[in-house]
Amino acid sequence: MGSVVQLKKQITNAYTDLVNSVDEKLSLVEDKISYKLDSKVELVKEMTAYHMTSGGKRLRALLTLECAKLCGYTKGSRDVNLAACVELIHAATLMHDDVIDSADLRRGKKTTNKIWGNQSSILVGDYLLSRCFEMMVEDGSIEVLKLLSSTSSTIAQGEVLQLQHKGDSEMLEDTYLNIISSKTAALFSASSKVGSIITDKDNKFKDALEFYGKNLGLTFQIADDTLDYNSELKMFGKEIGKDFFEGKVTLPIILLHQKLSSDEKLVLKKIFEQNIRSKEQFDYVLTLVKKYNIINECYKKAEHYISLASNSLSIFQDCEEKTILKNLTSFSINRKF
Repeated sequence: MGSVVQLKKQITNAYTDLVNSVDEKLSLVEDKISYKLDSKVELVKEMTAYHMTSGGKRLRALLTLECAKLCGYTKGSRDVNLAACVELIHAATLMHDDVIDSADLRRGKKTTNKIWGNQSSILVGDYLLSRCFEMMVEDGSIEVLKLLSSTSSTIAQGEVLQLQHKGDSEMLEDTYLNIISSKTAALFSASSKVGSIITDKDNKFKDALEFYGKNLGLTFQIADDTLDYNSELKMFGKEIGKDFFEGKVTLPIILLHQKLSSDEKLVLKKIFEQNIRSKEQFDYVLTLVKKYNIINECYKKAEHYISLASNSLSIFQDCEEKTILKNLTSFSINRKF
């Protein structure tokens, strides 16, 4: 247990170091978000305030701030404004996701759609996105506008692709990677690259941060999907099974399907074809996950992307910001310990 506690402390420190590095700027991001979400419509104010204070690590905003700092951005507020922008894009997608998934809880709190209904949640999610586009235009950079608008489009397409493959236990690994590259990694990538754009860095630095963000995002999502089937972490209070009960096919199920016998594959297929899955069925799948050592297989996949993310930073000179970003790769895979 001591080694686990030590690891937990190490992982927590990676995120804490990131927050401390841009702490003053992060406070300005929160102020900017509050300012942009002000509305004369009381329901809009109420729902956005609730949604934006329901937890979350602000990781995408932190990436924008830290990457801008790595690239030497010191004067002005473009980093703050665009950090707020990427965070609002993320918030809007979560609001829409909860409607699509008919989710009741997010981070232990009732979702906006559970409290106010689907119609209000969709419209307020659209409101968040409209504010994002205002902020992109206000920044004045065509390059930033192209990047963040195309990223928003990519996220939406990823959501549709995932919906298209809901309940498909035979989904290919390449399809899964396409989904999470669009839904998660695209915004991580854009959040990181923005910092190099506002400092007018050469394309090689822009490409490096874009690649770093993409692979960090892939690691982050693979780890998150893996945790949903990691029964060994129950002792840490992590609720598991959310993806399973929603019928989402993620990497653990894909890798599991590759190892199952023909009879086991048929059972798994029937389970995911159902509209509703039971606790007993989830326990059965967990026994298969353990039997075929799927958790370790997933983490091996994630470690590949950790290595890619870390190596992409080699183009930058050694500094505190570079160290923090490299350490963040460990946080992305182990953060739930």
